[in-house]
Amino acid sequence: MSHVWRRAARPALAGLVLSVLMVVGLPAQAQDEPLTTLRAEREAAEARDAARLAGLVEDRDALQAALEEARERHEGAETRFAALSEQEQAQQVRRDALDERQAEQGEDLDAVLDTLARHSGELRDALAESWITVGGAELPPRLDDAEVLRPEHLETLGDTLMALTAETGRVVAFDAPVAGSDGQVATREVIRLGDLAAFSEGQLLARGAEEGVLATASRTPGELGELLADFQAGEGERLALDPTGGQVIEALAQRPSLIERFRQGGAVGHVVVGLGAIGLLVALLQYAYLLRVSVATRRQLRDLSRLREDNPLGRVLLRFRTLADDPVPEALEARLDEAVLAELPRLERGQPLVKLLAAVAPLLGLLGTVTGMIVTFQAITVFGTGDPQLMAGGISQALVTTVLGLITAVPLLFAHTALAGLSRHLAGVMEGQASAALATQLEHRRATPTASGSERRAAALV
Repeated sequence: MSHVWRRAARPALAGLVLSVLMVVGLPAQAQDEPLTTLRAEREAAEARDAARLAGLVEDRDALQAALEEARERHEGAETRFAALSEQEQAQQVRRDALDERQAEQGEDLDAVLDTLARHSGELRDALAESWITVGGAELPPRLDDAEVLRPEHLETLGDTLMALTAETGRVVAFDAPVAGSDGQVATREVIRLGDLAAFSEGQLLARGAEEGVLATASRTPGELGELLADFQAGEGERLALDPTGGQVIEALAQRPSLIERFRQGGAVGHVVVGLGAIGLLVALLQYAYLLRVSVATRRQLRDLSRLREDNPLGRVLLRFRTLADDPVPEALEARLDEAVLAELPRLERGQPLVKLLAAVAPLLGLLGTVTGMIVTFQAITVFGTGDPQLMAGGISQALVTTVLGLITAVPLLFAHTALAGLSRHLAGVMEGQASAALATQLEHRRATPTASGSERRAAALV
């Protein structure tokens, strides 16, 4: 305050000194007017100083009030700051706990989302090769393409899978380009059986090299082809399905035919089959001969009074008739045995060859087995065991030749048994009738020793 008063008094004192000097220097008659002016100026200065002082006092009170208000606001701010600091610390602790919990749950959620995205991609790739997509079915979206998985992505995936699941139980007919076995592409009516198979005109279909083009399978099993054709034409209600997705049908289609099996046997297989064919031909010819002889022998047995040369029994009896006059019984018996033995080669003809071939066929099959295994081991030595197809040729030869040998030997053994049985039966009939004729002749000789030779021959043949 003293400084303020001093600053306000300095102009007043300067004015007072100046006035005194002017009064002293002026004449008496002019001193009243300046004094009046000086007073007016002093009063004006005092008024200004008083107004200024009042303003300063007023400003000081305002500043004091503002200072008190600022201090109160400062104290309130400090109180709020302390409360906010405590709140911030509590929130920081809670945030750290939430961050830790989110990190723990986020790892599990990320693993689940990554697994879901990966499996959705694998599912899409698998369905892309399924028959469901043939005919315009929509594939599920790839979740791994989305930057952030949203609920609508999962809903779309679920809806698409439900639609595809419904397609698996439907039989759909549509027109599509199909490449035939000759490579020509033509539009055909295609029948799709869910996600199991598709066929057209009795032929199974496979996916072609070009996108959207189907191709006929390399081979369709005969019975299955008939069922498919009847079903497509509306003439049949039965249909063979392959629940393995075509693997069984493909295996059946790749099954070699009889001619292909025969070719797999190689040179040894050809030899075995050739020898078997020769043996069966010989057996059939000889069996046909024995049947004809058997028929002729039965006809001869029904009428022994008329001897025929179309059967062994008739020829033996005719031979016995020419020897009936021989007076020596032993010589007559020997001649009769000679006649019977002369007929046996014809009855037993071909049996040794059939028996030999029946024994040789399995041995040749075993030889083919050994050579096939040699080929297999050579393939393993050169190429290793990485590719089984390289060993398939030797293994096929080893197995097929064994099968061919057994298949050849079994009917040959039956044929040999049939031939031997029928020939023994005919030989037994022939020997029995010859022995009966000889016994009758000898008995008749003892009864009538003086009978003539013509009478003895007649009696022996009765």
